[in-house]
This record gives sequence, C-alpha cells and structure tokens, in this order.
Amino acid sequence: MRFVDFLKTTVLLSAGAATALAAVTVLAAGQGSDTLLAPIAVGWWVLAALVGLRLGKRAETSSPIAGLLAGAKSTTTLPEHHPGAILLNRLWPLLLFTLLAGALAFLAPQIPGIATGFAIIWALAWRRQDAAVAAIEERDGVCFYVRRTSPVRPMALERAPGFKALRPERVNGAVT
Repeated sequence: MRFVDFLKTTVLLSAGAATALAAVTVLAAGQGSDTLLAPIAVGWWVLAALVGLRLGKRAETSSPIAGLLAGAKSTTTLPEHHPGAILLNRLWPLLLFTLLAGALAFLAPQIPGIATGFAIIWALAWRRQDAAVAAIEERDGVCFYVRRTSPVRPMALERAPGFKALRPERVNGAVT
C-alpha cells in the first residue's frame, strides 16, 4: 500500500472514529439525562479542533514521518498489494481505542467524550502529511510503500522507483 494512501486513510478513519465516539457520547448523555456533559464535551471538542489545526498547519513532513522516509529500504520491485491487511496491521490501536471508549460509554459517558477530542486532534494534526510526502515523491521520482511487519514492531517503508516531475527552472525570471 502506498504510504500517501495510508496517511489519507489514517486521517479519514480517525475522523470517522471521532464521529462515532461523539455520537455515542451524545446518546449516552441523553440516556443518563446529564445536562452538563454535552456542553462540556462540545467545549473540549472545539478546543481539540483548535489544537489539531495548530499542530497540522505546517506543510512539511513531521519528524516521525521524515525519519520513516529516510529509513526506507530501496527496492526495484513493487511490494505485494494487501491494503486491508496493512491497515488492520498498522491501525489496530485506533480500532481498539475506538471500541473500548465506545463500550465504556454506558458506564461513564465522559470517556468517549474525552476520546473524541483525542481522535479529532489526531485527524487534524496529520491532515497535511500526505501532501508533504507526495511532494517528496514527485521531487525525487520515487514511491514509498508500507511494508508488512509485525503489528507490534515499528512501521517500515520501501522506496520504489516512481515518476519524477520535470519542471522548467527559472533563472533571473527567465524559464530555462
């Protein structure tokens, strides 16, 4: 699976987890007739959105992604294509986080409300990373792919040949 696609999917799944947890929070708060939980949760979600927007405003790659790209193993062949297995293998913590927080809603509806904020931060903080990686791929003429590794080991990438963008250069305002 291409690393750019993995990053996009991670952002979308994190936003989906936040949405599901928010819905569970509202349902659990409505059943418990807690009038204070909903306004406090919405305030936390707004604060989380502001934090996520601030963290994700830069257009360059974050240091963890830069380290992954730098440590990518070069290959001349394309890796096997198993996007579902790779997503489950790498994003199982997000799935576990969402299921546990959602399941605890009926014991304490504050838990999915708090978890929603963290999922919002995660989704917004990583929202521009795929474009930064795509720009590096285009500049260097490579494609980065997620390697299948153990779910408990760090992520690893493979660097395969791709297409390089040839653009005219400008020297003193003139195109060369």
